Amino acid sequence: MGLVSGLLLLPMAPLRGTLWVADHLLQEAERQACGPRAVHARLAALNRALEEGAISEAAFEKEEERLLERLESPVRYAGRPPAAPVPPAGDDRGRVPARHRHRGGAS
Repeated sequence: MGLVSGLLLLPMAPLRGTLWVADHLLQEAERQACGPRAVHARLAALNRALEEGAISEAAFEKEEERLLERLESPVRYAGRPPAAPVPPAGDDRGRVPARHRHRGGAS
């Protein structure tokens, strides 16, 4: 950002800061609401409601299917892909990563 644009946009700094905070709060709320713990808690409450007769079998199956789908595809509900799996330790089988291999010639 240049000096002139920085000075011109300075009055907007509080608004941009507020929007940044609001965006991060929304992301955290979505993560907590759509996370596996929340879905498992909803499934448990759904099972209790069925056992108590508070909901019908059809309503139970419909909601259970929706919640299980949410568990199986976190990307769609959390808005970002899950973290890449970490390879197990010691799985390199003694190989040297390509970026560390010597390409030949005198050093």
